[in-house]
Amino acid sequence: MVSQKKIKSKNFNILFTCIGRRVSLLNSFRRAAKQLKLDCKIFGTDRSVLSSALHLCDGKFIVKSVNHQHYIKELLEIVKQNKVNLIVPTVDLDLHILAENKDKFSAAGCTVLVSKPDVVNICQDKRETYQFLIQNGFETPLTQNAQQALRNPKLKYPLFLKPWDGYASRGNAIVKNRQELSFYSKKIPNCIVQEFIAGQEFTCDVFVDFNLKVRCVVPRIRIETRAGEVSKSKIIKNSQIMQQTALLVEKLGAGPGVITVQLILTKDNKIKFIEINPRFGGGAPLSIKAGADFPKWILAQLIGKKPSIEFDGFENNLAMLRYDAEVWVREKDLSGK
Repeated sequence: MVSQKKIKSKNFNILFTCIGRRVSLLNSFRRAAKQLKLDCKIFGTDRSVLSSALHLCDGKFIVKSVNHQHYIKELLEIVKQNKVNLIVPTVDLDLHILAENKDKFSAAGCTVLVSKPDVVNICQDKRETYQFLIQNGFETPLTQNAQQALRNPKLKYPLFLKPWDGYASRGNAIVKNRQELSFYSKKIPNCIVQEFIAGQEFTCDVFVDFNLKVRCVVPRIRIETRAGEVSKSKIIKNSQIMQQTALLVEKLGAGPGVITVQLILTKDNKIKFIEINPRFGGGAPLSIKAGADFPKWILAQLIGKKPSIEFDGFENNLAMLRYDAEVWVREKDLSGK
């Protein structure tokens, strides 16, 4: 069980780190707090004042880079001064440092929605992800480093290349022959080479409670992506995917919160897991809209309530088609203060 402090007061403050464009997620937590009759203030941090979601927060903070030596000190000051009860990371960048410093925030009365450091390591190092999946009997594309792949005459093309420490699809490439493999493997930093798997790509939003039990799995087809984040998606209830994904996340020991698992369903109905991200995914608003109300479940647990959660209690075949919207900011709000 993950220890978390039960909040008895109706005041409940939330801090989103690296908030960027997570407007839908912010609004989902705000709506959940209202339904639970909480007097909630939402704060956000980012490196730049040019963050759309930042300007929709009740308080905004411009902070140093996540790899700066004073990053955690800055966050702790924000937590203490604003009586923050919950930190919600939104991207991969600060997951590891938040996991390592979770106890410091707990001592300040704040729960960090992040997995243990070793779990974060397995997820963020694609080589470790591959070893975890293989060792635990989950099917996944064959993964090698570039040198191994170039020495292997039996590899079938095309092949999929990506950085072992990458995120948001940055640096990904598909190569069709050995010449392209040799060229692109030198261009992609920390390159790994994977077997190319044809099929339908799914992302699963997996809700894990504070006892590290998987309570709900929402599979959604990735129809279209933009800048590494899903822009068009549709929920498809597939019991095989839901059960296998739940088993994977529980074996990993990830959570609490929402864990994002990517997989490919082949034409012969084989599940090939490809990535695990121990945080809210960009497409989580679709699952929330369908009835898997992750923010409400998280907040309810933190105030000592037991939310009613059904493993498959969400709407099937609901689709999300994203579009651009605007946040209007005047000069006085761009000062970073």
